[in-house]
Amino acid sequence: MREVDEAVRQDELSNFMDKYGKPLIAAIVLGLAAFAGYLYWDAQQEAAMEKDSETLISAMDQLEANNFDTANSTLEQLIAEGGGGAKAASQMLQGGIAQQQGKPAEAAERFAAIAADGDAPQTLRDLATVREVAATFDLRTPADVVARLSAIAVPENAYFGSAGEMVAIAYLEQGKRAEAGALLAQIAQADDVPESLRSRARQLAGVLGVDAIEDVDEVLEELEADGDTAAPATE
Repeated sequence: MREVDEAVRQDELSNFMDKYGKPLIAAIVLGLAAFAGYLYWDAQQEAAMEKDSETLISAMDQLEANNFDTANSTLEQLIAEGGGGAKAASQMLQGGIAQQQGKPAEAAERFAAIAADGDAPQTLRDLATVREVAATFDLRTPADVVARLSAIAVPENAYFGSAGEMVAIAYLEQGKRAEAGALLAQIAQADDVPESLRSRARQLAGVLGVDAIEDVDEVLEELEADGDTAAPATE
């Protein structure tokens, strides 16, 4: 019986291999080839990221040394060869260079290119939009400022404070004091907004008759701390 049982199993295995052996082997080979291809692609991506990082660091070193022309040339090379985050970061640095050189229109053009780049990370696109509007704020109509920044001027966005302040100013220019005051109060009460911006928003909201203070004791402590810091040392 054991010999018969073994013969039956061998026969079943032989039939299975005759029927499915070649497709199964082909599937295994294709799977191994795909996995090897993924490993190669991942290694190439990592090498490209390392190269882009080195180029960015080199450009930043040149900026610190005030070698703007050299830094721009380095960044142009990265923009031409790179993509995604590296390209957007390079364009962001170029926009900063243009601002330092007193070229707001060129800076805004650089930032606008990032904001319109679908391959760039959304966080960088939002930052580029904020900086584009800030660079040309005086040249824009209040309605245009609101239209460009309204989606960013929300508490969930990382750039809520900066975008919200510009939208609030645009509201004031439109005569919408209630909307401006409400938005400034939100900024003043946001924990993740820089304290200098919160303080400015709190003061503007107060001028508009909006109480933006949640914790009076906390605000008093902050004012006392600022006063101690600003007080001149005496002997």
